[in-house]
Amino acid sequence: MKRLLITGGAGAIGRVMRKRLSGLADAIRLADIVTLTPEHDLEECIQCDLADAAAVNAMVADCDGILHLGGISVERPFDEILHANIIGMYNLYEAARAHGHPRILFASSNHTVGFYPQTQRLGADEPLRPDGLYGVSKGYGELLARMYFDKFGQETASVRIGSCTKEPVDYRMLSSWLSYEDFATLTERVFTVPVLGCPVIWGVSSNPASWWDNSNAAWLGWQPRDSAENWRETIEAEGIPSANDPLVTRQGGRFTELPIITNKPPV
Repeated sequence: MKRLLITGGAGAIGRVMRKRLSGLADAIRLADIVTLTPEHDLEECIQCDLADAAAVNAMVADCDGILHLGGISVERPFDEILHANIIGMYNLYEAARAHGHPRILFASSNHTVGFYPQTQRLGADEPLRPDGLYGVSKGYGELLARMYFDKFGQETASVRIGSCTKEPVDYRMLSSWLSYEDFATLTERVFTVPVLGCPVIWGVSSNPASWWDNSNAAWLGWQPRDSAENWRETIEAEGIPSANDPLVTRQGGRFTELPIITNKPPV
């Protein structure tokens, strides 16, 4: 690619991917709502509020691919999620439509299906069961991506990221962990396969305890290499959660117990 846009460039995953994906394009354009500083000559930095359509349009111009990590990544009040994850997603797709349909990797989330029990193995076509407003917004993003593909041919991989961290840190992550390296190699495959379409892909490493079946995406040629199992002994030594703890009952973990956050007084 000539130019890869990474939104959410100041976030935890964005900071890692800007380094690991530096060879994927001639230039990396980093965008976030906060100020970013280029680390070398091949980086471009843009400050952009996703809810600002004109700013998003300028952000997307001249990009061949978009790694969309931007937006709210945790449960927050609806107004915040609305602006960043719903209006912002629409603005991104309208900008992509205006600028030649650059291929998109949309960072969706396991929280689109968080209320499924951990005893149920899921393919990518099960009905959504979001565990909060954040999960609802990611489900909206997947639907928007599908509509833009069917209507306009906009290619998108909706990657339902599990727990993308340096290493797994709790019992649930023995199933949901996605290593930085595995996410980087998945991203490379999304942007290099000749035809992508609009698949939903589980963003999870090669964890024996995973609840998610990625066989529908085998054609992509992505083979995750890392495994959370290497941390099992350490994590279990810190204590196994009780049998009714959502860390071991629901795929969304403790997100399923979070209240709806509101800035408004209760009715």
